[in-house]
Amino acid sequence: MILDASFLTQLNAAMDSLLKRMNLFSQARVLVVGDLTLDEFLTGQVERLSREAPVLILRHEHTHQIPGGGANAVYNLAKLGASVKVAGLVGNDDQGIALCGIFEQAGIDIGGIFIDPNRPTVTKTRISGHARQSVTQQIVRVDRKSDELPDIKLQLKLAEYISENIDTVDAVVCSDYGDGVLTQLVIESALKAPLTIVDTQKDLPRFTGATLFTPNLPEAEKAVGYSIKNQQTLQQAGQDLLRLTQANSMLITRGEEGMSLFEGEKQFQIPPFNRTDVFDVTGAGDTVVAALTLGLCTGSSLWESAVLGNLAASLVVRQFGTATTTIEEMKEALRSLLNPE
Repeated sequence: MILDASFLTQLNAAMDSLLKRMNLFSQARVLVVGDLTLDEFLTGQVERLSREAPVLILRHEHTHQIPGGGANAVYNLAKLGASVKVAGLVGNDDQGIALCGIFEQAGIDIGGIFIDPNRPTVTKTRISGHARQSVTQQIVRVDRKSDELPDIKLQLKLAEYISENIDTVDAVVCSDYGDGVLTQLVIESALKAPLTIVDTQKDLPRFTGATLFTPNLPEAEKAVGYSIKNQQTLQQAGQDLLRLTQANSMLITRGEEGMSLFEGEKQFQIPPFNRTDVFDVTGAGDTVVAALTLGLCTGSSLWESAVLGNLAASLVVRQFGTATTTIEEMKEALRSLLNPE
């Protein structure tokens, strides 16, 4: 990946600081409040067409389960070495047990995960099949979720847990996928943290007063109500979003165009670090938030933190499905950017 010479100069000057901050990730303490999802990948070999209906019959080979949605942000933080607490809900089901088990194996504190007896664990099951010696392809995805809000007692439990633990962490991340955990009661508790990072797919003003928002381009356009099609509208959108949310900063992720960071009247452009080896962007936003948050927790400037988020995301998009990266992989990627072969 060839980067602009002026950006490379800036990146080279910041290299020692970036490496130092990454070494401090293990000292960061983060609470993630959000919609927890279990991603399931069920794979089988196609045997024949069914007599019951015009559908394929698969012989099951394996099932793989990984954290998704807000749970992916939790998992990314843990894989980068942080001490992580999580506040959220799971159903009284096998999927909830599986997700909590994955968290516990990663050393994540699940004391803030409560069981909702009326709603299932949000689960997205991707069923894929293949013939002999052929490529595996996704056939269908099955989503399990409820459109009902959590009971008020559960909302109060979440809010109480956040309030009790807010002084034990360096930052709170709100990961909102629209599945009902982040009610106004819960949001109000989360916003009491001195450093609150918000990743939400809708209605940014619900989190008014947060420190930093990380919308992608479609989310930013929806929030401001107009298309962002050039540098002028991008600059306007950044300022409008800051006014709309009363945030200190706004990071708009723009896919293959990189990132645009707004801090007061200042604007910074961070180019993409990987345009060629992109296999799957699923969950990349969670990775951005994780590395960005850890940068801020360990004393990085906002620009440096955004660079760390961009760097981490450039690695996970090379993998299929929601994925994580490590500090060592990030360090190697940074060195490769500055010293390409």
